[in-house]
Amino acid sequence: MSRINVTAFENGVGNSRDLVLVVRALESLGHAVSVTRVSARSRRRRRSRLVLLASDLRRWLARRRGAAPPFDVNLMLEHVWPESLVLGAQNIVVPNPEWFDRGDRRLLARADRIWCKTGHALAAFASLGGPTALIGFDSEDRFDPAVARERTFLHLAGKSRMKGTARLLAVWARHPEWPRLTVIHSRQAVFEPVAAANIGYESHYLSDAELRTLQNRHQFHLCLSETEGWGHYIPEALSVGAIVLATDAAPMNEHVTAERGLLVSCAVLGRQHLATTYAFDELALERAVAAALALDAAAAARLGRAARDWFLANQRGFAPRLGAALAAAGLGA
Repeated sequence: MSRINVTAFENGVGNSRDLVLVVRALESLGHAVSVTRVSARSRRRRRSRLVLLASDLRRWLARRRGAAPPFDVNLMLEHVWPESLVLGAQNIVVPNPEWFDRGDRRLLARADRIWCKTGHALAAFASLGGPTALIGFDSEDRFDPAVARERTFLHLAGKSRMKGTARLLAVWARHPEWPRLTVIHSRQAVFEPVAAANIGYESHYLSDAELRTLQNRHQFHLCLSETEGWGHYIPEALSVGAIVLATDAAPMNEHVTAERGLLVSCAVLGRQHLATTYAFDELALERAVAAALALDAAAAARLGRAARDWFLANQRGFAPRLGAALAAAGLGA
C-alpha cells in the first residue's frame, strides 16, 4: 500500500469530477489516499516566483534534516501546484493541455512524471521532457434504462466557452425542420441565446437526477468542443448509449469514432496553451444531423450499444491503468 496525496482545485464541474474519480480508483487499488484542496488564494499564487522559492527551500530543508515526505506520491491534477511539492517523495502531474500555461511549464522540471488523460495530451507533453504515461481517465456512468429515449438533441454547454455553442445555435436556427435542441447552460452564459421554435434552454439549477433524466431522454448529443482535457460530457453521453455527434479532432475523436458515433469534420482554429483548438465545419454538421435523423432503429441501436460498450470497457480499465503507472514509478499496492 502506498500513501498518496491528491492535490486539486475544485471548480464544481470537471475538476471536481476528476478528484472524485481519481480518489475512488486509487482506493480501489488499496492505497491510502489523502486530499489537499487548493484554496482560491493558493490558486492565484501558483505562478508566484516567491511561492516557488519558498517551496524549494522547504524541500531542501527537509532533505537536509533527513525528513521523509509525508506521502509516497503527490498527484497534482490540472496544474503543477508549487505549495504541495513538499508533500511527496514523487510529484506527478495529470495536466489539462488547454490550461497548462507558462507558469506550469516553468514548474514542470519539479514533476517527476507526467500522466496523460488522452493521446492528444501525451503528444503535447512527450516533447517537453520527463517520463510520460498514458493513463486515460474515467467518467460517471449516467445510464438509466427506465427513461424512454426521444429522437431529440441535447447540447450540454455548462459554463464553458469552448463547446462551439454559439455557432451550433446559428446553424440550428437555420433549420426549423430539425427536431428540438435542448441546451443546458450556466446562467453566466458565454454565448447569446438564439430565439427559435426548435431550441429550448435550461439555465436554472438542475438536480443530478433531473440532469441524468435529460441525458438519457435525448437520443442524440451534440459535443462540438474546440478542445478538451478529457471532456466528461462526451463519455457521459456514450455511457447512456446516446448517438454522439463530435468534433473530428483529438481528443474528442479518441472517445467518439465512426463505430460508435458521428464525427463532424473541422478546421484548426488556433492554440490554447499546449492544446490545438478546432472549429467544426457548419456544412459537415448539417450532413451529420441529416445522417443521424436517417438512422433506422436497428442502426441507431447498434451505435448506442457500441457507445456504451466503449464506456464500460474504458471504465473497467481505468484503475488497472493507474496501477500500472504506479508500478512503473516503483510503487505498488
